[in-house]
Amino acid sequence: MTRLFLATLLACFALAASPLRAAEAMFAGGCFWCMEADFEKLEGVGEVVSGFTGGTLQNPTYRGNHEGHYEAVKVSYDPAVVSYEQLLEHFWHNIDPFDDRGQFCDKGPSYRTAIFATDEQRPAAEASLAAVRARFADREIATELLPAGRFWPVEAYHQDYAEKNPLRYKYYRWNCGRDQRLEEVWGEDAH
Repeated sequence: MTRLFLATLLACFALAASPLRAAEAMFAGGCFWCMEADFEKLEGVGEVVSGFTGGTLQNPTYRGNHEGHYEAVKVSYDPAVVSYEQLLEHFWHNIDPFDDRGQFCDKGPSYRTAIFATDEQRPAAEASLAAVRARFADREIATELLPAGRFWPVEAYHQDYAEKNPLRYKYYRWNCGRDQRLEEVWGEDAH
């Protein structure tokens, strides 16, 4: 009986110590501070990391060179709690899908919007994009659907910016007009 108890106890400790394997998704929605803060609100999201993706430049940095890359977030999530389709819906309701020059007050190539999908995620991403195109049939959707590639986390001072600098973050977000524009585009669906 003691052996069985010890074996069971060791098995429980091993399960508790092993990390859960979360799924990952990548989105570019303009300012990565805002996208990070918006995705962190979702139940089932474990971690959101700000960074760069979509370009060919190795080791992009914010203050250095990140040419060709998008400001993006990598979302780690538990698919048993929140689905990829729900992440897509949340993404759309936190961007202006019509702006091909950037997002809100941030303009330039690195602030454009995109869904970076794996081969497995691509059908859901395509369906999501088709639904947005149907909803706004009279408008051109600027958001791109691109293949997922290497993700480069940005410097540490940009991670969890909204949490570390709540007043500056709120000031930036308000002055950028992000929430006001989201309400114009999405109405009650804006997050």
